[in-house]
Amino acid sequence: MKIDVKTQCGYVAIVGRPNVGKSTLLNALLDQKLSITSRKPQTTRHQLLGIKSDSSHQILYVDTPGIHAAGKRAINRYMNRNAFSVIEDVDVVVFLVDRHHWTEDDQMVMEAVGKASATVIIAINKVDMLKDKRTLLPLLSSLQARIPRAIVMPISAEKRDNLDALEQEVVKALPNAPFYFEKSQITDRTERFMASEVIREKLMRQLGDELPYAVTIQIDEFVEREAVTHISATIFVEREGQKTILIGKSGQRLKQIGIDARRDLEVLLEQKVMLNTWVKVKSGWSDSERALKSLGYDDI
Repeated sequence: MKIDVKTQCGYVAIVGRPNVGKSTLLNALLDQKLSITSRKPQTTRHQLLGIKSDSSHQILYVDTPGIHAAGKRAINRYMNRNAFSVIEDVDVVVFLVDRHHWTEDDQMVMEAVGKASATVIIAINKVDMLKDKRTLLPLLSSLQARIPRAIVMPISAEKRDNLDALEQEVVKALPNAPFYFEKSQITDRTERFMASEVIREKLMRQLGDELPYAVTIQIDEFVEREAVTHISATIFVEREGQKTILIGKSGQRLKQIGIDARRDLEVLLEQKVMLNTWVKVKSGWSDSERALKSLGYDDI
């Protein structure tokens, strides 16, 4: 007997090149901070599921690492595999592009998205920063020509402009299906994983342009005792010199990173947090498939 399902539920991948605003868009669509952000490219390294529910539909947004041609290390290959693997398995693809530049990375994404069977939405981000709005129409037309079946629209993730229209198009494409998660759930990731991401965000924001890409986090302890969450984390770098830079003079940089991370973690966990961090050298971790797996880069 066929069951009449009155709700909609489906997966929506947010894809694009690095630093185009994917994580900012996810946070704006969820109306809360879930994915870490910074101005540095390749901030996102893992898929992150954000769940948005109402009475009639549940949207399962998947934030993905930025797809990029440059970078030949194992971690770069991991991030590209991670992002590409999502495209074939979702109901909707939101392809986020910049208002000004079309790059080799955009071309890589477009070729993958163009082959997908999912509904495709091309979202032109940061249009609030366009000085001459007359340039928008030819840009829309150009992108429409690249994937004729796609829905093309301008948005601003940071200003939340046109996001209601984007979500309306997403809902139209969702299949009829029961909800996969509880309505109160906002992600499928563990608090342990979220803690490591919060710490990494503070590292990305504190450090220079190169060092953040040589850094990863391992959570060694995550336990609650007497209404306090105790978290111990090891920050791995690849060279002794990087360790010195990260710790800073008299340990001040590492101390500030810990203060900033603890503040966000207490909001996330809704209780007091005791955070301890250590810095260790793990030479070549970012170019070793074995090391990546041991550090949790195995979620595809």
